[in-house]
Amino acid sequence: MRCRVILVPPARHVNPQPRSPAGVSGGPARPEEPDVPVTTTADLGSGQADLSLAQSAYLRLRERLVMLDIPPGAPLQEQGLSSELGVGRTPLREAIKRLEVERFVETFPRRGTFATRVDPTALEEISEVRRALEPLAARRAARLVDPAGRRLADAVSARLLELHEHASPRDHMAMDVQVHQTVYSLARNSHLESSLTHYLFLALRIWSVAVRRLEAVADHVSEHQHILQAVRDGDEDLSAGLMVDHMERFEAAIRRVL
Repeated sequence: MRCRVILVPPARHVNPQPRSPAGVSGGPARPEEPDVPVTTTADLGSGQADLSLAQSAYLRLRERLVMLDIPPGAPLQEQGLSSELGVGRTPLREAIKRLEVERFVETFPRRGTFATRVDPTALEEISEVRRALEPLAARRAARLVDPAGRRLADAVSARLLELHEHASPRDHMAMDVQVHQTVYSLARNSHLESSLTHYLFLALRIWSVAVRRLEAVADHVSEHQHILQAVRDGDEDLSAGLMVDHMERFEAAIRRVL
């Protein structure tokens, strides 16, 4: 199985009502499926057309920046990106402005916009915030989990089991993102979810520099099985503790190879 890291908006909590086929009003209801956060392109289903295009451009550009497909320090050429992403200049510029606020790009007068440099020394500051917030999200997710949330946790666990131990580091990172975003979603706090998503992707960009040199990436990602099970069981203390342990082990491994 190959997972592709697409940095999508965090999954919304599961809607327990059966859904009609997409785009069909009043059609026959489909069986309920867990609303797993999927690795797809941007959500184009809401708001005005320009806003949707800006969101699509933002998500796709962020993926390229975080996974270093756009190398640190590389210029962002509006004309080429507009053509590649299939969006006009206005939504592209909106996306770039958002990425600048989030510190993925920086703009210099008369020089243009560039991907920010990757600063490994920033990992400690980012991790300090995550160490405070990640266990809070895990604890809330366990406290608030309901039958729909358990189905979601089970579905993501099933995807983890499908991930082959010899899959690429990028595939494993995709599942890491998916598991964390699942916990954020189940925590049901939009401010917490937004903050954690931002810091997760800042950390992921630094990890991308080193992840290919890591040994036993699969072991780190498999720890998520235990986190999801603790959340599913409603065990707040265990969920928070496992999340902290996982983060500390993975960050220590990353620092050894940076």
